[in-house]
Amino acid sequence: MRYGFRRVEHPATMISKTATHALRAMVVLARQPEDAYAGAGAIADEIGAPQNYLGKLLQHLSREGLVESQKGHGGGFRLARAPREIALFDVVESIDQVSRRQGCFLGQMLCSSNAACAVHERWSKVLETYMSFLKQTTLADVLAGRGWHDEKGGRSQGSKRRRVPA
Repeated sequence: MRYGFRRVEHPATMISKTATHALRAMVVLARQPEDAYAGAGAIADEIGAPQNYLGKLLQHLSREGLVESQKGHGGGFRLARAPREIALFDVVESIDQVSRRQGCFLGQMLCSSNAACAVHERWSKVLETYMSFLKQTTLADVLAGRGWHDEKGGRSQGSKRRRVPA
């Protein structure tokens, strides 16, 4: 039997590198004092992302209503809402459109509930659990966790808010 396979991003790729950078930047912003702005360069340094790339990504998040930006001295970026009001889904969806992600884990073109592949039912449960995790976990939940690990593997101060220079 011959299978038809798609040449698209594999559905098992849970999160893109861009969405990972967006989540990390949002966590950095969530750690800021409420009224403080952080500069794109400082955030980029903290999360290990190229500054120009991160600046464009933060502008995208601003257009999506997740962050606010301010130009000039003391400007930068800050969260548009409280960390408890921003689900990980909001961030990842704005980048990866995960709610539209469908597809066969094995890459078969003809795979659905009616014509399921060998792993369809199990994969559907994984996706459902993943979506629930993204929708139920907020930036505040991340801050309340065991702490933030920097790019070098060191730990920072869990949920303590600290200022990143603008």
